[in-house]
Amino acid sequence: MTAKMLMTLFGGLGLFLYGMTIMSDGLKNIAGDRMKRLLEILTNNRLMGILVGTIVTAIIQSSSATTVMVVGFVNAGLMNLLQATGVIMGANIGTTITAQLIAFKITDYATLAIGLGTILYLFAKKNKTKQIGGVILGFGILFIGMNFMSDSMKPLRDYEGFKTILISFSKNPFLGVLAGFVFTAIIQSSSASIGLLQALAISGAFNNVPNPLQLIVPILMGQNIGTCVTSMLSSIGASISAKRASFIHLLFNVIGTIVFLMILWIGRWIFKGDTPIFNFIVSISGTTTLNGQVVADISRQIANFHTLFNISNTIILLPFGKFLVRIAEKVLAGEEKEDLGGLKFLDERILENPAIAVGQVVKETVRMGRIALENMNRALQAFFTGNEKLIEEVFEKEKIINQLNRDITHYLIKLSNSNLSEKDEIRTTNLYHTLSDIERIGDHSENLAELAQYKIEHNLSFSNIAFDELKGMVKKINNMISDVITSLETDDIDLAKTIYEKEDEVDKLEENYRAEHIQRLNRQLCHPSSGVIFLDVLSNLERIADHATNISKTVLDLKEV
Repeated sequence: MTAKMLMTLFGGLGLFLYGMTIMSDGLKNIAGDRMKRLLEILTNNRLMGILVGTIVTAIIQSSSATTVMVVGFVNAGLMNLLQATGVIMGANIGTTITAQLIAFKITDYATLAIGLGTILYLFAKKNKTKQIGGVILGFGILFIGMNFMSDSMKPLRDYEGFKTILISFSKNPFLGVLAGFVFTAIIQSSSASIGLLQALAISGAFNNVPNPLQLIVPILMGQNIGTCVTSMLSSIGASISAKRASFIHLLFNVIGTIVFLMILWIGRWIFKGDTPIFNFIVSISGTTTLNGQVVADISRQIANFHTLFNISNTIILLPFGKFLVRIAEKVLAGEEKEDLGGLKFLDERILENPAIAVGQVVKETVRMGRIALENMNRALQAFFTGNEKLIEEVFEKEKIINQLNRDITHYLIKLSNSNLSEKDEIRTTNLYHTLSDIERIGDHSENLAELAQYKIEHNLSFSNIAFDELKGMVKKINNMISDVITSLETDDIDLAKTIYEKEDEVDKLEENYRAEHIQRLNRQLCHPSSGVIFLDVLSNLERIADHATNISKTVLDLKEV
């Protein structure tokens, strides 16, 4: 291979990958919340999981990316291993769509697609139209890259050394599997790897080789295994369940390869060198024109076998989903460790799909809100009962709230740099404010714990009336925070509106209780030191209610979109 051929090949591969990325980003943005809803309907029904995996991979144009997201979903608790198994099977089917598109050889229209896509992307007013332009542009760039790769490999048709290598693959299929595995593992994309194989076919490199499918099929199977490397690498540092998900992906493709190679070997033995599966693929793939001659369409044969392999593999292994999970649990034994202070629903891998990532940030924020609510009640219980152990727990939980605030904010910063829809941009901005409000609720809870500590240390007493007033106000604020967290979790606009009414009630209570307590002080019914503490508790509770109201405003903002 000359330096010019290599440069053209790598340039074409770069354009292919870049075009696929642009097309994928555009499709993801167009899909938006639909991707999130697809995952929300996911159940233990593996057929539904397969459908979801197929659709998502068809949208993002990469089974590696889908499986990496699945690892992230499992790590974030968004799906369990059995659900992940179905999605992984579907991802392998979805990735065959790229190969089928390439087999249409619509390179002649690639420049038109680039021109039309660029016009829409640069000059369209509506964001949705821009995204459609991005998809068309990426589609065109992908095929231009394919054309470069094909042109760069045309000289290989007449190179005897290359023909010898190909024949060695047909004689020893394990060499083909290894070659496909290594190349795909290096470029981290089975779509690009198979696209390169199709580019070879389009250039005519396989037409001078007898029974080309015999050497192509092992390479294809190796490419299917090689795509697992991406998800295996992504699972490093993830939870044990996430590691198991990536292992199931590997297991699925390795078992499928072994089963298919055995079927092909047995078929060749029974039919004395002939292979019915290959004959079927050749018969449905048709012909094409190469240098003025009508020849077998090997690029279409590659696409069709790739599709047949992954659909058949799914049908064969679908009934054994639970068995695959059990193998993964045996090989990767261990228990999940619960870490209250760590992120439970967020994972870097999910950033690949911003719409889903935003939903996960909401879940993590809701979790942080509930921890803050529990801590407020813990601080108040310490105040009412004089339990010093609870005070220490409040201080410890406040550290967790602060850590969650930092970690979620850091994740939000990364998410803000993604391609977000208008609604998700508003939601992301609002989540910054919500996190700040929850963190401030945590700070006020810490203040309440310090007031409880002061009360214990100075042996201060309060009248039953004072305690009853505080408990009445606490009950209302508890309801406020609980409702606002629920409204945040469910986007319940009506529930968020009720927070304003409750805020008015709390303000009136605070004003009345403050006035009544000052009267008790004037009548010397309460100790002055106790009076100051009582007013400080009232003030902290009223501010907590203010922060709950602020959170409700961020929920109501989404109504405008």
